[in-house]
Amino acid sequence: MDPVRSDMESAELEKRLLDVISDVAEGRYSDDIMALTRDDVPQTVRTIAEAVALMMVKVEAREFRLQQLVEELKELNEQVRNNTVAVVTAMAHALAARDTYTEGHASRVAELSRAIGCEIGLSGEELEYVHLGGALHDIGKIGFPDVLFASHEGKLPSDLVKEINRHPSIGAKILKPLDFLGPAIDYVSAHHERLDGRGYPRGLKEGEIPLGAQIISVADIYDAITSDRPYQATRTPAEALAILREIAGTRIRADIVEALERVLAKGDAP
Repeated sequence: MDPVRSDMESAELEKRLLDVISDVAEGRYSDDIMALTRDDVPQTVRTIAEAVALMMVKVEAREFRLQQLVEELKELNEQVRNNTVAVVTAMAHALAARDTYTEGHASRVAELSRAIGCEIGLSGEELEYVHLGGALHDIGKIGFPDVLFASHEGKLPSDLVKEINRHPSIGAKILKPLDFLGPAIDYVSAHHERLDGRGYPRGLKEGEIPLGAQIISVADIYDAITSDRPYQATRTPAEALAILREIAGTRIRADIVEALERVLAKGDAP
């Protein structure tokens, strides 16, 4: 073979080898390296190519295993998340069961909040966070003494009102470590805020109140009005809607009340 031609071919093979090594170093794997391990390739180039090919196989295997571990971790985290949500939600339901007047309230508010959210165009995670916020909106009452769940004639004593008004803040504090609940924690904190700024616990106004919290607020008020309570008789859905329309624009958003009306008309309410 012509020595000059042989040197040119060797130089070309070495360049190809360097290009493949550069690709492998940057994570671009291919079968190009295998062409440089044939018997007709110069020994030096072939030896290096075989070493790089073996290294590439090992790296790919490690990356595949790492990806498997990441997926397993995601599944585990999702399982932990679901289990934690299930436990906290069960606590909220158990809390409501302390009082025959509020038993089932958290579940109904959660389902109605989701139906309203869907009606105004929410979907996916946004809708799930609204549902979670509705299920957990009263979780802050978990540490309240039984006297707060007892029947009271007429207006509640001022000291009890003050204590009850703390439950959104307490609920948010309880849920804060569960950061995967995302905005649902803010919904719990703000579901008793009012558009006119006269709500609690922070006196937020209009745009300062998260949409999810405003949806839950409407669902919460509606369910309270249509449920039998010691301080009021059960009202019909029509009566409840009339009351909600009266406070729309000052306490709650009119468009959310309208969405609730459409939900009720379609029979989607729990």
